[in-house]
Amino acid sequence: MKFVCGVWLVCGVAAMAGAVRAQPVSGIYTCTDAQGRKLTSDRPIPECMDREQKLLNPSGTLKQKIGPSLTAAERAQQDAKDKQELEERNRVTEERRRDRALLMRYPDRAVHDRERADVLAQIAAVSKAASARLVELAAQRKKLDDEMEFYKKDPSKAPQYLRRQVDENIQNTAVQHRFIADQVDEAQRVNGRFDEELVRLHQLWAAASGK
Repeated sequence: MKFVCGVWLVCGVAAMAGAVRAQPVSGIYTCTDAQGRKLTSDRPIPECMDREQKLLNPSGTLKQKIGPSLTAAERAQQDAKDKQELEERNRVTEERRRDRALLMRYPDRAVHDRERADVLAQIAAVSKAASARLVELAAQRKKLDDEMEFYKKDPSKAPQYLRRQVDENIQNTAVQHRFIADQVDEAQRVNGRFDEELVRLHQLWAAASGK
């Protein structure tokens, strides 16, 4: 039993020695704390975290100076600055990614103009169909108005189906007018987007050609 304990003791000492060798001293830290005491250690000194510490070489020469640790307010300010810098780097990275994608999609002005024309043509086709529907509704309304002429003095006497058709015609006409107005807005939005892209593309094309 004594032999076993001796083994454990020897092993424990060896382990401690190994731990010391695993953490080599990189220098000597020295500082003067708040009480005016000059302190020295082989690692950063907790009592001097609020002030400058000097890291000396084994020969005693100055290796570097280590500034005081930040206060909570200073740390919060630094964290905010770091976050802002990270967001800016991410923004620049995303902007470059978009620029590359834009160049791949539109290698020259002709491709960009052609896609604009295609999108606007689709919008125009939709508007044309809505306009044709308005013509149909106008013709239908004329027939309905002719039938309602018999009840001009008292429209309330017109048959229920006839009044319902008149109401539906009015509603459908309003819907088509709104739809056409929406397509006008969409065309303006599309042109605005292509105009913005074109400004950026001129810069990218010039940079790509070395001009």
